[in-house]
Amino acid sequence: MAAIAEHGLAGLTMAALGRQVGMSGGHLLYYFGSKDRLLLETLRWSEEQLGGQRREVLARPGTSARERLAAYADLYLPDGPGDPRWTLWIEVWGRSLADAGIRGAQPDVEEPWHRDLVALLREGAAAGEFGPVDAEAAAVRIRALLDGFSTPIAVGLPGVRREESLAHVAAVLDRLLAAV
Repeated sequence: MAAIAEHGLAGLTMAALGRQVGMSGGHLLYYFGSKDRLLLETLRWSEEQLGGQRREVLARPGTSARERLAAYADLYLPDGPGDPRWTLWIEVWGRSLADAGIRGAQPDVEEPWHRDLVALLREGAAAGEFGPVDAEAAAVRIRALLDGFSTPIAVGLPGVRREESLAHVAAVLDRLLAAV
């Protein structure tokens, strides 16, 4: 992740990465088989780290479902242009078009986000914080919304800022989940 942050993926070669981690590019290829597999495993590792943070946010005692949903959205969106986690995500998913192995790994990365969001939406609806909601369908919509804001932030689209995007997300969530 440090190499991605420092060099970006376009400038990341196996040889350069090997030098940065103290081994040869050939060694990396021996362990991972290809740059695509190395990137996929790095993404899995990154998502495992982030998954721990997500579970912490969602289990915070004494916080409402609405507060935890805002924290989920905050954790989901990239920190800003070039966010290494999102740069990696965009690159790996782009490579999935040509690689069935990467495409097959996508559910392993995406499903925990979806499952946790569905559980949070159900909890919020049961507590009366949210209106009646089809949690599965709402989770799909919310994640699409978050992805839609995340990609322009990560690539540094002019005029797209994280804080404004979070405010837009909050406004949409207020309408989508309005208690009756």
